[in-house]
Amino acid sequence: MPLSFRGGVHPDDKKADTRKKAIEVLPAPGQVVLPVSMHIGAPAAPVVSVGEHVKMGQVVAETAGAVSARVHATVSGTVTAIEPRPHPNGTNVMSIVIENDYNDELFEGIKPVDRFHSIDAQELADIAEAAGIVGLGGAMFPTHVKISSSVGKVDTLIINGAECEPYITSDNRQMLECGEEIINGVTLLMKALKLDTAYIAIESNKRSAIEKIRRLIAKKDGLKLKVLRTKYPQGAEKQLIKSVCGREVPPGGLPSAVGVLNINVGTVIALSRAVETGMPLLTKVVTVSGSAVANPKNLLARIGTPLRELFSAAGGFKDNPYKVLMGGPMMGISQYSLDVPVIKGTNAILAFCEKEDAYSEQQVCIRCGKCVGACPMNLMPVYLHMYGNRGMLDECEKLNVTDCIECGCCSYICPGRLHLVQSFKNTKQRLAALKKKKGAR
Repeated sequence: MPLSFRGGVHPDDKKADTRKKAIEVLPAPGQVVLPVSMHIGAPAAPVVSVGEHVKMGQVVAETAGAVSARVHATVSGTVTAIEPRPHPNGTNVMSIVIENDYNDELFEGIKPVDRFHSIDAQELADIAEAAGIVGLGGAMFPTHVKISSSVGKVDTLIINGAECEPYITSDNRQMLECGEEIINGVTLLMKALKLDTAYIAIESNKRSAIEKIRRLIAKKDGLKLKVLRTKYPQGAEKQLIKSVCGREVPPGGLPSAVGVLNINVGTVIALSRAVETGMPLLTKVVTVSGSAVANPKNLLARIGTPLRELFSAAGGFKDNPYKVLMGGPMMGISQYSLDVPVIKGTNAILAFCEKEDAYSEQQVCIRCGKCVGACPMNLMPVYLHMYGNRGMLDECEKLNVTDCIECGCCSYICPGRLHLVQSFKNTKQRLAALKKKKGAR
């Protein structure tokens, strides 16, 4: 039987439009906008100046803290501005703007690592840091920190190929088209961390990818395929670990607490390429789909490419888009401008018609308890929503609101159309602000 976890929901996967669409290379735009914050942690610090000529792969912003990530020029050309620009998170973020000279002049320092099969964990972490690699499943946690913090603490590696959100097929296509690089990257991680076991976990609705990976690992010691039940949010870190290993990450804990390192397939490919070719993270595979998109596609885009370029490559809009999301329909972030750039964590951009809007002005809780049954984190959304709206933050904290992964299962299943995820986000922000205020006293 395919593996699963408690809770979750079963939305229509909506992947048919792009599942069989091979990845197409999107030509580099005339200008790229590179935010210095494309990762969890401290923003990177610019190390170039306006008017400077930069080469593709050159570092333009350096790490600025223990948890941070480098930013590299994704085209060669001239730095025309270093200023706040629209960011996918809805704010303006300091960004480095590069005018493309269309020469793709490669930075001289880019070269492959000579010792592919004898790299230790710290060397691999250093390579990941130099390449600016972060979690490409959407979390964007700096990969070098994840690797170095796993040394001596993990016995199992899980490669996340679940891709459970509707519409998104970018990881699926990478498993089909870049399977050998995935296996190389997994082998590299296993040897560096001295691990005997690694699982590649894929949802059961990706039959072609399952067969491709099964063939590739047929004679690989320690590499195992885990077929997961198609259920959302199967790809969430804690749910994936529970499904694959049967281990339960404690509240507030990290996967290393139960001996697991969890890495997305795209991240593994980026690691493999950084070692084999020396190339830093410059591109991202992005699914462009949704009811308003004329010709849905999977595109390989330079990081920093404006969203409008991707929609244009997908034939533009067949209907005026009512909402544009970066990410999937369950956890994606609404975008207010098509000038927002593709960042390292962008795995999809979706555009929807107005007829699909299910917003309701009259939300009401009918105490049905469906949200409780759907919550994959074993929380009590009905009470968290009630306490949060009343400002009862202590009660919310006791009910572990900070463990909410904002997956949207409760909002999806709620017949009263309550804005539950929004409510929990606000509660967590108020709790964090309160703790910061208390700590400042």
